Amino acid sequence: MVVYGIPGCDTVKKARRWLRENSVEHEFHDYKKAGIDAEHLRRWASEVGWETLLNRRGTTWRKLDEAEREGINEARAIVLMAEHTSLIKRPVVEHEGSLLVGFIEKEWAEMLA
Repeated sequence: MVVYGIPGCDTVKKARRWLRENSVEHEFHDYKKAGIDAEHLRRWASEVGWETLLNRRGTTWRKLDEAEREGINEARAIVLMAEHTSLIKRPVVEHEGSLLVGFIEKEWAEMLA
C-alpha cells in the first residue's frame, strides 16, 4: 500500500495517525519532495475522475492566475497538478488495485482494516 501526500497537511497527518493506530503497514510518498508524474495522475483521473483529484479549496488553487483556472479540463488539470502538487487532494492511497482519495475514516476502515 502506498500513501501519497504532503507530510505537513493536517488531513495527511490524521490519515497517517489512523494507519499507525490500526497497524496498517504502508509506504509514504511525499510528492512535495519526490514529485508525481503525469502518468500517475492520468491513471488516477481515469479511476476517480480528475475533478475528484483536483483540490480547488486550497490556497494554491486561489493563487493561480484566473486564466489558468478558467475553462479547466482534464488535460490542463493534470499538467497543473504535476507542476503544483498541492493541487492534488490528499491523501491518495493505492491499495490492492483500489484508490482512495481524501481521508474518510469509515471508508478507510471498510477498505483497509
